[in-house]
Parts: sequence; structure tokens; C-alpha cells
Amino acid sequence: MAAPLRCLSVMALLSGFDKTSIASSLLALPIAIVLIAICAYSVMASASFDAWNELFLEPHLGQAMGMTLWTGLASTLLAWGLTAWLISQAFGKTWWSAVVRRLGFLLAVPHAAFAVGFVFLIAPSGWILRAFSPWLTGFEQPPQIATSQDGFGIGLIAILVFKEVPFLLLAAATQLQRDDTGARWLRESQAAQTFGYSRDRAFWCIVWPQLKIRLLWPLLAVLAYGLTVVDAALIAGPSSPATLSVRAWQLLQDSDAKTNALGAAAGWLLTGIVGLCAVLMGLWIRRKPTLTSGQRGIERNQRHYSSGYLVWFACVLCYVTVLLVLAVGSVSGIWPFPQLMPSNISSEAWISVANSSKSVVMTIALAFLSAGMGLVWAVAWLETAPPHWDSTLRKLLYLPLLLPGVLWVVGLHRLALDLQITGRFMGVLFTHLLAVLPYCLISLSPAYLGFDPRYAHISAALGKSRWQYLLRVKWPLLRQSLLATFAVGFAVSVAQFLPTFFVGEGQIITVTTEAVTLSSGGQRSLVAAFAWLQWLLPAVVFALAAWLGRPRHFTN
Repeated sequence: MAAPLRCLSVMALLSGFDKTSIASSLLALPIAIVLIAICAYSVMASASFDAWNELFLEPHLGQAMGMTLWTGLASTLLAWGLTAWLISQAFGKTWWSAVVRRLGFLLAVPHAAFAVGFVFLIAPSGWILRAFSPWLTGFEQPPQIATSQDGFGIGLIAILVFKEVPFLLLAAATQLQRDDTGARWLRESQAAQTFGYSRDRAFWCIVWPQLKIRLLWPLLAVLAYGLTVVDAALIAGPSSPATLSVRAWQLLQDSDAKTNALGAAAGWLLTGIVGLCAVLMGLWIRRKPTLTSGQRGIERNQRHYSSGYLVWFACVLCYVTVLLVLAVGSVSGIWPFPQLMPSNISSEAWISVANSSKSVVMTIALAFLSAGMGLVWAVAWLETAPPHWDSTLRKLLYLPLLLPGVLWVVGLHRLALDLQITGRFMGVLFTHLLAVLPYCLISLSPAYLGFDPRYAHISAALGKSRWQYLLRVKWPLLRQSLLATFAVGFAVSVAQFLPTFFVGEGQIITVTTEAVTLSSGGQRSLVAAFAWLQWLLPAVVFALAAWLGRPRHFTN
């Protein structure tokens, strides 16, 4: 960790202290110092031989590690395979644009909110069994079976797959919409088809090997999240045994210092698991297939068009159903099994939400400020940072994505304690900003770095200053990407649970902390109302971003 910091600190000296280097230093050094300090605090928290010894003596450690590997790897590989297959069916076809337009709606649904709705859907008293009972299943009462927090983690895997596929599709869309990548790959695929290769064969052997390398970092982020998820695992994951991340979270909540050290050690063990899986995943992704004999399949392509679109439609339908379940559940009163709809409608849950308006205002304020600051920082960094600076800082900036959340918040909480910002708005805003920055950089980089540099040359030739070029040419043309990046940052902030829980210390309450905390209770309508609101806030921002970023048409 020290090497990147030393590199960043001497780069300004080597580059001659021009304005760009000074600006880059001011942007990079504070972030690098904070990130390295958090990692150092995390190391110190687990620097106890007794903690590691006690951890390895835990009776259910092997089962927790096995469940972590099973749910994390299975969800990642399924999401990766489904994403690749959907892209292969939609690439170069008209319905791909429909897929891209709906990604904002899917991404706006936080993991915790989707998990709550999905559990309401598949629970023993959920809508699926209600729809088939008693006339098909014969159930007059909810069956005594585990369909959500099952011992095999199937419910958690399904939730992660449904949530990660849209993220991977968005990452792919940012590449496929660029002229220097997507348009070129389409021409290469069409050229291969003229030589007798089927459309599928051309995609898998020409387009996909180039695209999957560019999706490596998003895939590793998905892998790390799947192995370390806490909020969705608390709602829908197995409890006996729980995943290692949930076990670490439980240990870190204890006020005893020794138990806290045990939780930090569990977090570092989880980090080792993530690192090993990431290395193996990277080696697997970098394999290069070769284009072999051609294969014609016009009829297959037509069938694949229908099947690909139907699978995508089913994915969107699942999201709509989950949100509908949350909406109905939030206003349900008496709802005996197996009735499909509640016997009466009640507004008590929403009245309780209205009485908790402070948490809604706090959520909006944190998300708006962190997304705005993250967007400004990302634009400034992409505008001023030399390529070698950019590649160096990204290795640090992606740490919140790749390190387990339970380990990350250990160092984050201890740093906040030293800075005396725990339990305060500025402290939680600081944690949200660190979570938002990498997503803003990932979301904005393809469009920003792929912007045609000839516009700058033309602007300079006309005698315009750099600021005039940015304000009147570049940023207006990138308006859609800038607004989409802000919406992504807003959604990321709304979804933050662990940083808000630890650094907020119960003083800063958001919609997400309310939803996750209430999910373990029996207040179905109140949980559904907070979960639905957790989706509604990002959805409104995504809709506004799409509306404000729409192309303008000028008429004479």
C-alpha cells in the first residue's frame, strides 16, 4: 500500500508542477492517504494472535466459509453467464437499445429492497404459494418449509443474480456504445459473417474475448460483493450456518474488544478468500479462444432472438413483481393465508414512514451531496490526471469495492473515531463519498475517455479557451453520461448500510438502515413501505436523469 502513495507524492515533482499536476495532486493525495489509513486501521484491528487462534477454533468456521464460497461463486458465475448470453443474443439487434433504456430502472432497486420484496414473494406465506393454494398445492396454512433463508442459500443466490446482471449489462453497454469499441466490434463481427461464420460464432470468438477483458473490474466487483454481502444475507441468506460476512458482522457489533478483534480477523480471512477467488477469476477471464471452423445457423439466430428477449422480459417482470409485492404489502392490513390479496387496506405503515420523515430527508441529503461531490471529483480527475496517475489511483480507489464491507467499516469506523466524526452527519457523508467515488469513476470513464479529441482541436483553432470548450462543447455533449453518473452515485449512497450503521452509531438513520433493521421483525407492512421507498428515491433520480439527458431536437 505504501508504494502507490509514494508514487503519487513524487509524481508532481517529476512532472514539473504544472497546473494539471498540481490539480491532480490535490485530488489524489487526500483520497490515497484516507484509503491507506483505513487499510492500516483494519490491519491493526486484527493484529492479535489470540484473535486468529480463537477464529480458527470456531466450530462452524468451515461451514461458514463453504457457504460463503458457494453463494458468492455460484451467484457470480450465474450472473456472468446470463449476462454474456443476453449480450450475445442482443448484440447488433434492435432490442438491445430497449435493454439499455431499462437498466436504470433495474439498477435503482437496492439489494436490500429487492431482497425484502423477493422474500415476500417466495416465503411460505408469499405470493407464489398463495397463487397456487389451496387448489393446486393443497395448503390451507403456510407450509413449514424454508424458502427464503434456506440452508442451501438458493434464495440469496437468486437475489444476487437478479441484481448483478443489470450492473454487468450496464458495464457492457458503456463499451458497446463507444465508437472505438462497440462500433468496431460490430464491423468485425459482420466481416466474419461474410466469410461464412454464423452470427453466434462470430460473437463468441471475436466480440466476446475483447469485451470480457474490459468487464474484468466490474466482474471482480460483483464477485467481491457476492462473497461479502451482509444486508441481503441478513434478509434472505442462510442462518445456520450463516455466511462468513454475516458472522463477522455479528462479532463486530459486540462491545468487547476481544470479540471485535475476532470479527476483524474474520474480515481479513474473508479478504484472503476474495483475493484468491479474484486471481483465479482473472486468469479464467483472460483465456483467449481461437476462431475455428465456420458454422451457419440462420434459423438458430431467429430462435435465439425470441429466447433472449423472453429471458430479458422475464427478468424485468421479476423486478416489477417484486415492487408490486412491496407496494401491496406496504398497505396491507389483515391478510390471511391463502388469500391472494389483503382483506383490507391500511395506511398505518405509510403514516409511520411519514412520522419518520427525518430518515427520508437524511437519506436524500446524504445521497444528493455524496453523488454531487463524487461526480465533480470524477470529472476533475478525468480532466486533469495523466494516464499513469489514473491507473495508480484506481488500484486504491477500487478497494471499497474489492475489500469485504465488514472489514472496510472496521478501519473506517476507527478512522472516524480518531477524527471525532462518528454519529455526525459529516462523518456519514464522508463514508458515503468514499463508496460513491469508485462507482462514479467506473460509470463516467468510458464516455469521458472515449470523447472525440478533435472537438478540442477545433475549439482551440477557433480561439476558444479550455473553459469555453468544456462549458459549451464537451460537457453539453456528455450531459447524458454526467447525469447518469450522478444517478448511479445517488443509488449507491441510498443503498449504504454498513458504513451508515457503524459510523452513524444509531444517530444517523436512513431509509436503508430502517428497512434492514425492521426486516428481522414481524411488521410486514412497515418493512415493505421502507423497502419500497428505498427503491422509489433512486428511481425518481434515474428518471429525472433520463429526462434531462434526452437528446435535444432543433427545428427551423
